[in-house]
Amino acid sequence: MNIADLGRLDGPVVLWGGALGNLSALRALRDAVDAAGISAGNVIATGDLAGYCAEGEACADAVRRLGWSVVAGNVERQLAAEADACGCGFATGSACDRMARPWWDHARATLSPGTRNWMDALPDLAVFIHGARRYAVIHGGATDIARFLWPVSRQPEFAEEVAAIEGHVGPVDGIIAGHCGLAFQRVVAGRHWVNAGAIGMPPNNGVPGGQYVRLDATGAHILRLSYDPTSTVAAMRRAGLTQGYDRALETGLWPSEEILPFEMRRGLTVA
Repeated sequence: MNIADLGRLDGPVVLWGGALGNLSALRALRDAVDAAGISAGNVIATGDLAGYCAEGEACADAVRRLGWSVVAGNVERQLAAEADACGCGFATGSACDRMARPWWDHARATLSPGTRNWMDALPDLAVFIHGARRYAVIHGGATDIARFLWPVSRQPEFAEEVAAIEGHVGPVDGIIAGHCGLAFQRVVAGRHWVNAGAIGMPPNNGVPGGQYVRLDATGAHILRLSYDPTSTVAAMRRAGLTQGYDRALETGLWPSEEILPFEMRRGLTVA
């Protein structure tokens, strides 16, 4: 496992993930970081820079130029390997699995060799110290990069990941994760588990925009990222990515809830 030690970070830290090829969202996050006066070394991504939207190459290039830290997600690992599928953890034949084919083919076709090599070199896990606490950063899980852990997941599922992470990096006080697309906080196995959410897709709450986390001396704070998705939606439609994620940017609702635990489903069908 490739592990990056980011050292001690002073001042506020921005934790985010899931640009998913949404350049409008990434630019909005960059503007929020700049407005807050947060240095590049204090911005950490949980992976999946490319994805449902059309501008994965541009997002990866922008993050690389900004000098932000990134932990590889399943998308980076699969793109680097030139794999046939995204490795997202969707059930075979599910709606998410079927909708993944067009965006995955587009991401593969539009990614440059240089970006593919950069993704290949990204760490699987990172650690940093903030204040008196030591944190680990992963994508989905240490046992499975594409593991879905939800706000309602059982304690033993989190405990398994905590044990696996600490097996690689030693004791930590907190864990920063992503992958599921929803920001949340839990105390699990005595550790502070923070999912940084996704900036590139809404959290299925009917409100367009994304989520990210600001970590400061008072704790971890889940923040909403507002932006105009018009240019991203247009880019998706030009690329033929009209399977439902384009509408999700406008409605704030996912095109399918199959991946969600039953108790988290809104029971809505998005036409």
